[in-house]
This record gives sequence, structure tokens and C-alpha cells, in this order.
Amino acid sequence: MKKMFFLAILAIIFSCKEENKSTTNFTTGTKEITVEEIWNGTFSAERMNALNSMNGDFYSLLNSDKDTKSTSVDKYSYQTLEKVATIVDSKDVNGLDRFSSYEFNNDETKLILGSKFKKVYRRSFTGTYYAFDIASKKVTLIGENIQQPTFSPDSKKVAYTKDNNIFVKNLASGKVSQITSDGKTNSIINGTTDWVYEEEFGFVRAFEWNKTSEYIAFLRFDETDVPTFSMDMYGKSLYPNQQVFKYPKAGEKNANVSLHLHNLNAGSTKKLNVGKYEYIPRIQWTNDANTLSATTLNRHQDDLKLYFINAKSGSSKVVLNEKDDAYVDIQDNLTFLDDNSFIWTSEKDGFNHIYHYNSNGKLKNQVTKGDWEVTNYYGFNKELNTIYYQSVESGSINRNVYSIKLDGSDKKVISRDYGTNSASFSKNMNYFINTFSDAKTPQVYSLYKADGTRVKIIKDNASLKKNIAEYKMSPKEFSTININGNDLNMWMVKPADFDENKKYPMLMFQYSGPGSQQVKNSWNASNDYWHNILAQKGYVIVCVDGRGTGLKGRDFKKVTQKELGKYEVEDQIAAAKKLAKRNYIDADNIGIWGWSYGGFMSSNCLLKGNDIFSMAIAVAPVTSWRFYDSVYTERYMQTPQENASGYDDNSPINHVEKLKGDYLLVHGSGDDNVHVQNSMQMVNALVDANKPFDFFIYPDKAHGIYKGSNTRLHLYNKMTSFIEEHLGKNKNETTKEIKG
Repeated sequence: MKKMFFLAILAIIFSCKEENKSTTNFTTGTKEITVEEIWNGTFSAERMNALNSMNGDFYSLLNSDKDTKSTSVDKYSYQTLEKVATIVDSKDVNGLDRFSSYEFNNDETKLILGSKFKKVYRRSFTGTYYAFDIASKKVTLIGENIQQPTFSPDSKKVAYTKDNNIFVKNLASGKVSQITSDGKTNSIINGTTDWVYEEEFGFVRAFEWNKTSEYIAFLRFDETDVPTFSMDMYGKSLYPNQQVFKYPKAGEKNANVSLHLHNLNAGSTKKLNVGKYEYIPRIQWTNDANTLSATTLNRHQDDLKLYFINAKSGSSKVVLNEKDDAYVDIQDNLTFLDDNSFIWTSEKDGFNHIYHYNSNGKLKNQVTKGDWEVTNYYGFNKELNTIYYQSVESGSINRNVYSIKLDGSDKKVISRDYGTNSASFSKNMNYFINTFSDAKTPQVYSLYKADGTRVKIIKDNASLKKNIAEYKMSPKEFSTININGNDLNMWMVKPADFDENKKYPMLMFQYSGPGSQQVKNSWNASNDYWHNILAQKGYVIVCVDGRGTGLKGRDFKKVTQKELGKYEVEDQIAAAKKLAKRNYIDADNIGIWGWSYGGFMSSNCLLKGNDIFSMAIAVAPVTSWRFYDSVYTERYMQTPQENASGYDDNSPINHVEKLKGDYLLVHGSGDDNVHVQNSMQMVNALVDANKPFDFFIYPDKAHGIYKGSNTRLHLYNKMTSFIEEHLGKNKNETTKEIKG
């Protein structure tokens, strides 16, 4: 295993001599954190507004004026970080609403301004959009209740979708052309994605202009035969409103997706042939105006093909084909260079790395190499022939920013070399704003030159650090723990007045989903504060990233293939048993909690590990992968028809008879992601088995259970009370000195 660099002290197995006392001070304050303070903003960190890099050494920000109730787009210099101009202010433009989003055209002479947004799903929304000419200050309504308006590269037109169809508006004439006409709710979608693509492939806009503004490539979804899911939304009305949408569960029918090309000059549309596939998760024009790229996947997602398609002839060819015994990850790092060679990331050598291919798909060189993972690709500076990326080269719990030449030479770390660093680069790649944090330090925003020279600190959250210092807080103690032959990353949080001669109840926290990471050297505000509340109440909090989690190589991550919930659960149970042997852990009072995949895990751990876990909280859990969506689930499990035992052997609903401990099940009834159906089926199974448990529903709340007055406060108070009641029921007796 790669040697890891830790900022905090390693966890130690203490002896039981009474005179050996130990404390774990992080802050020296005496105030106790309350759940109310976590959710009322007491510990809110200062953050950088999301900036938009502009041409040259400039960036823009969307700012609001509370007094005038106006919004503005302002231009700033990277060199000085000072505002140099106001590009548009809503109060100065007649006919313009206060706006909430903006997007420049290529030469930054025009803007698309958005307002009056209405949510569709997690990433999608409709809105009212305007085109604004900066020189003339002319504002033009593009449309109301539209989605994804996008300038043509020549800035003369805007394409957008409405009611599942694609439209193009000529900004000079005002003429609107309708590109598709067959769009229909819950049937045909043109130019935007369906629910499962949006959620699992992570994009909404499914149309792309070519560089000469002559063509629009787009995806068409026929979801007519996809099974329908419905949810009652209760609100405050007399009758509930039913939300109905197409949701393909594992093994069920997916939408038929096809790739099309519209020629604006000819006014014609044709379907493009990209072989046999189940999914088209990415389309992107190359630097050749007549060559479109498209990525396809089979249903098992273990065979990826990258096609180049000739827009004039419609002919297509495969330029890259990746296969994997488990699955191939979809990524957004495809970058075309001037000669139409391209940069690609892949874990084909066992770790995620950067590769350079020529325009025919022949490998030129592997740019990065080593037993570590590239975690983000930031871009390519063609003037310097340099790539910028983020990786875990300094240890899998850290992330740093690097530069490297295209040929793999001259690698340099250009951020801090510890903790977690991420970069937001200027468009010309001359500057970046680095966001740094570690387990003890809230976010610090700094301006850097691309060579790694720090220009200045922008925000350092000094006031938050001063505020935190008044409170009693314990540090995360990072270490590894050897479980089932693997050194697993772990952190532990102990009470500030920790005494190794006493025994403490232990609460484990995890997520454990494929490729995820919870044990990382970064600031994680809300849960860290809450875990500190519990620590100061006398609990030891532990997190272990078991097999299946990320950033330790392909084999470690993909060992769970076709068996979600098997090896991950085995690792949590084994870790709990091993930690229970430490003198300061009360082996009779060990709990576990998690959300979503973590709720699936905590449920399984309580059931399968009933000889070690005495309590669990599951928030919005999957209780059977048969209930979850096709793209995510089948990536790891194949279909239920092919892998019935993999689905059923590790589903909590099939192990309820093993329940011995205390179980709290929580779900939002408006969860369009992990449907409340999961918890309802779990309830049915528990009732059938005559098992006692606690159940709480948050009406109309989505997967995050956060919207509404005091929702998160209520949830965390409920979980705190449940832990205090059921984990270490008699803590005054449990947290006691060890005898002899």
C-alpha cells in the first residue's frame, strides 16, 4: 500500500493502566456545540461566489444588491482581484427582471440572463431567459418556461428546448425555428435528458452546436415504454398532487435513445448510426467543424466506444474502445487539441490516469503514471504544452494540484502539498483560485499563478476559526486499520476529555458506495460538527472506508462487482469487532448510521452484524437494489434477471428476522431518487417478522431532506435523541473506569 501522509496523530491502542490519561484537544474552548447552531448559520464559512472565467486575465461574478433588489454581472481582474467594470445591472435595463444566472457568448459581447426558475429534477429546471447585448444594452426575450438556452458559436442564434422540443431563435430577426415537433411529456424528449440520464450520467442539455453554427447534434429519448413511477405530493391542499414520471428500475425497459443531426442551412434532420448500444452518455464536437464525437455504452456498461461521425456524409468510425471486466466509468475530460488529437482519462492500467491519443485514436503516450489516482482534470495550456490536474499522489486522503507536460515530463505540485486542494483556472490557464482545507482548517481561498506561485490569500475564514476556538472540539485522528487483508483508511473522533481508562459507546459513520470516500483530509462542516456534539456527549465516532470505496485503485473499488453490500458490510462488521477489542470501547454499545447507500449499509450491518451492532440509523436507504434505477444499479450488479442472488442475498428486506438491536428508519416521501417505496417495503418486512423499530417520514421531502423550515434541525435532533436513548442507555455506568 502507498505510504500515507497524515496531519493528525495516528490512533493508538491504549494500555489499561489507570495512570495513563489522554486528551484529544482540537480547540481549547469550553462552549458546547448545539444542533441548533449547526443549522442556524453559527458556523457558516465564507465562500467564494461561483466565478466565471473570461477571455484574458479576467473573471466575472453574479452579485446582488439587497437595498436595490437588483442583480449585476461584474468583471474582475485576476491580477488584482479588483472589480474593473459592471457588465450589466438589472436596475439599469428596462424590461429586464432580476436574474439568477448568466452565460456569455464566445467573444463576450452578449449574455443570456435567466430568472424565474422552476425545478424539474435534481439538475434540471425551466426559466425565463433574455439575450442582452452589452454594447447597445438591448435586451431580447428568448422565451418563458424554457430550458438550456445556448448561444451559437457565431452569436447570431440561441438554441433552447421547451415542452420536449428544440427551438432556435435568430437574435437579429427574432424568428423562431422549431427543430423538432414530436416532443411529448412522458413519451418523447428532444435535446434534454430523461430522469435516469440526468441523475446517473450527470447532464441535462443533450444538444451541441458545431463550431461553424451550421449543425446541431442532439439526443432523442423515446421513453414511451419505460415504466411510470408516481409520488403523492401533499403540500397544504385538500387533495394531494401526484408527480408522475418515467423511471427505469433495474432490469426494466430503458428509453430508446438515438443521435440526430440538424442542418440549419438545409433545414433538414437525419438520424446518425453509431452501432449497437444501450446508452449514449456523451456527445461533443471535435475541433474539426464537420466531425462529431459520441460515446456509447452497452447495457452492462463494460464496453465503451468513442465514435467520430462525419457530419456531411453521416459515416461513423470507432476511434477508441475500452472494455472492463466490471464497468467503464464515464468522464468529462475529453479534450480535443488543435490537431484533433485528444486527451482522455482511464483506469485501464489499474489506476485513473491521463492519456494522449492521436486523431485516429492511436495512443501517443500515457501522460501520468503511478499507483495513485488522478481525481480531476482541469485543462490544457497549449502555449506551455502543459496539463493541469488534481490527484492523490501525497496519499489517498489528500488531494493536491499538479502541472505536467503533455509528454509526461516536468511534473510539479502547484498547490499546497497537503490537505485537500482544488483549482478553478482562468480560461487562458494563466491563473487559478485554489480552495484548501484540511480536517482542522475551514476553506482558504488563494490566488495562484499557474506555475504554483501564490499571489495572495483571498479569504481565510479567520472569523470562523476564531469562533470555533471558543468551542470544545476534538480532532479527527487518521490511521489505517487492517481488515480482511486490506489496510483501510479510518478516522476517529474522541471526547475532548478522553480518558483511556474509561469505556465509551462507539458510533460508526460511513457511506461506502462504489468509488466514494468519507475518510479524507478536508473540512466537512455539518456532519463533523454533529459528530463532535456526540463526542462531547461521551461517544467515540469512527469512520472506515472499506472495500469498494475509491481512490485506491481499480481492483479495490471494483471488488464489490455483482455483490453490492457483501464485502462492504463484511468490512464494517469486522472493523467494529476489531475496534471493540480496544480497552476504551464498550463492546456492548456499538452503533452505525448512514444516508442513502450509507443507510443501505447501516441496515445491513445491524442485521448481519447483530452480534456486534446494537443500534443503527438508516436515512433514505435503498433496501433492495431491485427498486433502484437501471443505470446506476446495473453498472455494478447487471440486471436482476441475470444476478438474482446478488440482489437478494444482500438486501436488508431479506434479513429482517435477524434484527436484535434498535433501528431508526427515516425517509422523505417526495424522494424521486431513492423512492420511499424502499422504506415502505422494509416496514412491511419488519412487521411481517414482528420486529420492533422506529420509523419517521418527512412529507414531500426529497432525498436530501432539507427544504422547509427547520427540516434538517428536526432530523438531527431526532437522530441525536435516538442515539442518546439507545446507544449506551446507561452512559453513566457505561463510561466508567476499567477495572484492573
